Amino acid sequence: MKTTLVLLAAAASVSAHSTWQDLWVGSTDKSTTCARTVKDNNPIASLTSADMFCGRGPVASAGVCEVAAGTALTVEMHAQPGDRKCTQPAIGGNHYGPVLVYMAKVADAKTATSGSFFKVAEDGYTGTTASWGTEILNANCGKRAFTVPKSLASGDYLVRAEAIALHAGAGNPQPYVTCFQVKVTGGGSANPAGVSFPGAYKLSDTVFTKAIYDSSFKYVSPGPAVWSG
Repeated sequence: MKTTLVLLAAAASVSAHSTWQDLWVGSTDKSTTCARTVKDNNPIASLTSADMFCGRGPVASAGVCEVAAGTALTVEMHAQPGDRKCTQPAIGGNHYGPVLVYMAKVADAKTATSGSFFKVAEDGYTGTTASWGTEILNANCGKRAFTVPKSLASGDYLVRAEAIALHAGAGNPQPYVTCFQVKVTGGGSANPAGVSFPGAYKLSDTVFTKAIYDSSFKYVSPGPAVWSG
């Protein structure tokens, strides 16, 4: 990648740390109602940490947001809790990396501590700095919308929002994760297979083995392919 990216990566600072905070159901802003709010805006320290499930020390929440299958959900990230201004980047400091959204069907969204997560959305990298998922997120005021597949079975789910900053170099991914608790209604019969967190990613995965500013870097999506239903 270009020399300018090397310089920008070197200038990145901890002030750019961020957290997924808010959820929209269609055009309705549910704010933090259904979020398992994490304890701070720092990244997860290791791909093998239990924090990979739903983020760093999330607070239990009794909120569950209802969404009809076939309609939109939007996850939203910002740097500081409660600060949703679009004048600041959702995740700044040249924290380039992919944005991914997973869902997992669970018996009770309020209490689930494990799940089989299938990927429903991803913005990765297509060759320019502006095409990184995190930069697309910044251009959209921290919002990433996706459609809940119409064929998905009704029931309780965890929606797992994730951004993985790759600016720190090979072998140093910095995931930011939050789970949102939802109930899908009016769905079909699909129960897609998924992956576990931690466990779905390894440091040996191609995307983590080269620095993003290395000329030989190639983006290969971490985890499973997107399931569209």
